[in-house]
Amino acid sequence: MATQYTHHEHLGHVVFITAAAAIGGFLFGYDSSVINGAVVGIQKHFQVGSVETGFVVAIALLGSAVGAWAGGGLADRWGRTRSMQVAALLFAVSSIGQMLPFAIWDLALWRIIAGFAIGMASVLGPAYIAEVAPPAYRGRLGSFQQLAIVLGIAVSQLVNYVIARLAGGDVNNHLWGLQAWQWMLGACVVPALLYGLFALNIPESPRYLIMSGRTRRAREVLAEVEGDDVDLDNRISEIQHVLRTERVPGLKDLRGKAMGLLPIVWIGIVLSMFQQLVGINVIFYYSSVLWQSVGINQSDSLLISFSSSIINIVGTFIAIALVDRLGRRPLLMIGSAGMAIALATAAWAFSFARGQGEAVSLPDPQGAIALVAANVFVLFFALSWGVVVWVLLGEMFPNRIRAAALGVAAAAQWVANWLITVSFPALAEWNLPTTYAMYALFALLSFLFVAKWVKETKGRKLEDMG
Repeated sequence: MATQYTHHEHLGHVVFITAAAAIGGFLFGYDSSVINGAVVGIQKHFQVGSVETGFVVAIALLGSAVGAWAGGGLADRWGRTRSMQVAALLFAVSSIGQMLPFAIWDLALWRIIAGFAIGMASVLGPAYIAEVAPPAYRGRLGSFQQLAIVLGIAVSQLVNYVIARLAGGDVNNHLWGLQAWQWMLGACVVPALLYGLFALNIPESPRYLIMSGRTRRAREVLAEVEGDDVDLDNRISEIQHVLRTERVPGLKDLRGKAMGLLPIVWIGIVLSMFQQLVGINVIFYYSSVLWQSVGINQSDSLLISFSSSIINIVGTFIAIALVDRLGRRPLLMIGSAGMAIALATAAWAFSFARGQGEAVSLPDPQGAIALVAANVFVLFFALSWGVVVWVLLGEMFPNRIRAAALGVAAAAQWVANWLITVSFPALAEWNLPTTYAMYALFALLSFLFVAKWVKETKGRKLEDMG
């Protein structure tokens, strides 16, 4: 009984510290989505057009690409927890800066800094969790990051809705001396400070402690997370052996005959890009604008955005439950088919829009159909591509190139995210139904790509990937 109690006590401790590390994922979701409620306010306050608006929204993603690229190196130099503290500080400072911009370019600058912190968090959380989680629980604990991201998106949508309601339903109305959209952007300082507080109180990764010569402290942390019944001397020797023999892969290791890269690397890149090219982030960055453009008021549009986030969370839980039962390929193909149908339906519904500018409206039943189609799209994305792509990217590459290949694939994903985000306002202004039809086409192509090129990794050892 005592051994069982000790086991649960250690597992509870591990769950706590991995959840604390995953707050970085929460901030990732929160900060990347909070702009959704503020877009209209920014556009009206600074009197800018769709091109400038798309640039300000998307600029954070370029910062994210740089932050993700630099995050691994900073984590090796400063340590995992110290790097988390830096990311939290950047989150907090950039939140205040975004809340109090004096010009559109000033806002863009703060969003780049916020994006850098997002990029760091997107690397630090999964790396830390993988290094402290006992092998038997690594998969489930690793899913905390994705779950935290979708929770961050949902909470940001709810906060935006509450702030808009307090301001009388208009994000350009004043509330406690500032416009409502400014409070939306500034609210991120609260979870940022919480992230920093937790990062100050969780233990450093055993792997980093051994890497930096602090073996005694590493032994203490291993005992905390894996239990006293584990052979700690053997575990430390294993980590030391891996660190001695491990060679950090570089870009030259990814070279192949297929257009300069190995075929498996291209598959990872295309998978990552399809995850964004179906237009999922349009829903979370611009959905309030979208619903306002078809006649729904600001306050109600933010509530609809929140409901989409709840559906996103439900879909994520479904994916976590099914990914090891159904397998990766079937789940991706189900998601692609569902997304293609939902996006095509949305394109059809938006083709019935009447009027121009702020006077646009959708007739019945097309308005209701568009709303349902958008949420069905979110559900099918969340239960498939939202989770499964990250699972595959962690499994599909051979050991010798995994880190470098994952970095290239993740960078491709940020670039595709940026392209979709920066282009949507202008495309929607040009022709919204055609824009959604284009996303539907990408969803269809993603189905064909998975069917032809993606191999199942369910149940295979990482050492068997070739």
